[in-house]
Amino acid sequence: MTTTRTAAALTAGLFCTLLLAQPAAAERKHGLSAFGDLAQPENFEAFAYVDPDAPKGGAFSLIGWGGVTTFNSLNSFILKGDAAQGLELLFDTLMTRAMDEPDAVYGLIAESAEVADDRKSVTFYLRPEARFSDGTPVTADDVVFSFDVLKEKGHPLYSQMLRDVEKAEALDPATVRYTFTGDLVRDLPLTVAELPVFSKAYYADKKFDETTLEPPLGSGPYLVDDLKQGRNITYRRNPDYWAKDLPVNNGRWNFDTIRFEYFRDRTAGMEAFKAGTYDLREEFTSKVWATEYDFPAIRDGRVKKDVLPDLTPSGTQGFFINTRRDKFKDKRVREALGLAFDFEWTNRNMFFNLYNRTQSYFESSPMKAEGEPSAEERALIEGLGADVDPDVLGPVPLPPISDGSGRDRASLQRASKLLDGAGWRIKDKKRVNDKGEQLTVEFLTFEPTFERIIAPYVKNLSLLGIDAGIRRVDPAQYQQRLKDFDFDVTTQRYVMRNTPGVELRSYFGSGSADMVGSLNLAGIKDPAVDALIEKIIGAENREDMHTAARALDRVLRAGHYWVPHWYKASHTIAYWDKFGQPETKPKFDRGILDTWWFEGAKTQTTGDQ
Repeated sequence: MTTTRTAAALTAGLFCTLLLAQPAAAERKHGLSAFGDLAQPENFEAFAYVDPDAPKGGAFSLIGWGGVTTFNSLNSFILKGDAAQGLELLFDTLMTRAMDEPDAVYGLIAESAEVADDRKSVTFYLRPEARFSDGTPVTADDVVFSFDVLKEKGHPLYSQMLRDVEKAEALDPATVRYTFTGDLVRDLPLTVAELPVFSKAYYADKKFDETTLEPPLGSGPYLVDDLKQGRNITYRRNPDYWAKDLPVNNGRWNFDTIRFEYFRDRTAGMEAFKAGTYDLREEFTSKVWATEYDFPAIRDGRVKKDVLPDLTPSGTQGFFINTRRDKFKDKRVREALGLAFDFEWTNRNMFFNLYNRTQSYFESSPMKAEGEPSAEERALIEGLGADVDPDVLGPVPLPPISDGSGRDRASLQRASKLLDGAGWRIKDKKRVNDKGEQLTVEFLTFEPTFERIIAPYVKNLSLLGIDAGIRRVDPAQYQQRLKDFDFDVTTQRYVMRNTPGVELRSYFGSGSADMVGSLNLAGIKDPAVDALIEKIIGAENREDMHTAARALDRVLRAGHYWVPHWYKASHTIAYWDKFGQPETKPKFDRGILDTWWFEGAKTQTTGDQ
């Protein structure tokens, strides 16, 4: 299974939602949540999923879960370059997430926040002790500068997501106010609360919008310690970290160093793990998990295997079809491509039946559409004022269930009829249009291990007369081609949240379809999709949000913009047995980097592998 850094990092660090539930009057609060619920009182001492007495020290190393195999920059906030993983460890935000609540945030740089009665602004009150790692204070001017530079010079996604944030202003050195425009303001207080804060003085003589390997100045728990470009990067815990004793950090950030390792392919990464080159590996390949985790260090207990439950929506992974290309504009062509993928055969022969088929963009959540639309969903869809596909108001489209033969005749026959209807007919065993041009489909990838999954799919497409193939490129070229939308079909995974919001515009909105570097890989431009996204963002309660999300799910699935993949509601990890961990895992996060601690090797970590 594959994911991308951009999707996973921007989603986790930028696009969470916030709402005060119909406040009678504005009031300062130590924390905020989407629909008014806070698990932690004002005087809380630590999150429930940490051990406040966890010892500090030791080293931790891993392959990151960003799905990238190289880096050439320490600037993760711009379109240029491929940023190293872990850079979020350098930067604090005004507020930080509680990973056992759906969408609550609590004060970090800001000790409290106040949302105006009309919700058109939010005011943050900064802690006077907040410091950058060079000892200089964090001020309201730094917060304003951070907003301005991200909106003006940051990755295009920032300008899109901050479009309704009218301005940020410093009311005094410790108070900053954001002002919003428009009616869909629910998300905006948290969007700005989770922006990274930069030092205005640091960037006075540095260009923000350029790639660099110079470690940037931040205010977070770690500093860049060492790096070997494209191979690894090490972060060192800042012993003078200003916020180490705050309740939101109590029991967290325990490792002296955290190192992210990079390998060009998964086989090399696995062999390095067996040799003890790094400490923890999350396994995304079911075949490897089923067949290769039986080496001596596991048998004698030096390496532990674990399955961590994942209670978040499972994520939106699949083969995304680039509708910017004329050959894919007809949805019948896209539906036909989906019919040619035999998941049942793939799951049995390649995944050891470890996965379930993804059906929904909001799989494993109350936002997943099922069966016929409810009365509320139907009323919402019919009242959009936008044309919708007739299929949207019928039973929600489901991916086919094959006979598991690898060449399901019924599915291929359905696909052939759809292609015929779309003007792609068989001539001399080739699927051609009226101009005699053969239908071609190229799968873009950078991972050799994923080719074994695509190859049988390519064979089925060939049976339909399609000239199908795989194009493997190096990781840097792959990232650039995604940014430029230079592909037919590629694999992507979007991490969906319990409270989706403005990030949906980036995934599926018309405004992002032609934006270079956008996450809307399919190039979706549908007024009904746009309208439903705004309904989700503007929902006043969770029930209405769920209804709007299910309606959006129906519209997207009826559009056949992707060939859905598979999921499992867990994280499969293996690690060398030298770490402690809290008794309770956070519900909505792995909880590894920030809550585990080093205990020293419990068994010898060298020997025959």
